[in-house]
Amino acid sequence: MPRDDGAGAETARTIPKPAPSARRDLVRGLLREYRASHDPAVRDRLVDLNSDLVHFIARRFANRGEPLEDIEQVGFLGLIHAIERFDPELGNEFSTFATPTIMGEIRRYFRDRSWAVRVPRRLQENLLRVNAAAQQLTGELGRSPSISEIGERIGLEPEDVLAALEVSPAQHTVSLEAAPAGRGDEALTLGDRLGADDSNLDRVEIRALLEQAMAHLNPREREIMALRFVEELPQTEVAKRLGISQMHVSRLQRAAVEHLRREMGENVLV
Repeated sequence: MPRDDGAGAETARTIPKPAPSARRDLVRGLLREYRASHDPAVRDRLVDLNSDLVHFIARRFANRGEPLEDIEQVGFLGLIHAIERFDPELGNEFSTFATPTIMGEIRRYFRDRSWAVRVPRRLQENLLRVNAAAQQLTGELGRSPSISEIGERIGLEPEDVLAALEVSPAQHTVSLEAAPAGRGDEALTLGDRLGADDSNLDRVEIRALLEQAMAHLNPREREIMALRFVEELPQTEVAKRLGISQMHVSRLQRAAVEHLRREMGENVLV
């Protein structure tokens, strides 16, 4: 007789998975249902029915420096992407469709984690293609290939090849405590050579944002906004500079803010 405890109750609530042939039929039916309804409960059932596939693929990537649980979570994300994109009307087997999608998501996860600085995935993928083509061409030509030759081999414009090569240093970092190569132990470290915080940087950023937003304003409104939010002058000082009353400054500033909010959205200015 089974024990009447928490574990037994949990087992009783677990939905048993059907036999393989019955499961395939069930998955096909649920995929058609999800395609029509996009019901999250149907998607959750599909995830549960295909969880063994995720666990199987994830184990192939074990012992590569990342926890298996994290790899499985990425795999389940790939499974959900496969469910969302699968068209049951094409007559394909779902597991055949989902496998490369799950594996691709896990491979991208490892590729992203291997970079010291995060860069766009498109540039990461282009760099891999550029490096592979460069090695191939070097063997074929007996010399280092040109940028144009690499681009022609993999179907990229020279500008895209250069952009990919420029992100290569982001794969590795250098400690700020390290001394420059060839220097003695008493040499300044890289961290010592970094400049101090510049309090004007915030103002530069604000100015750039305002210049973009204020293209929608007239010259007088732009001048008032620059004095108030870039130079951070009080309204009384702005009024003196422009030779108008503080009330006029306040009215023009309010009109400019409303104009910006209409053009750029509610969060343009506080």
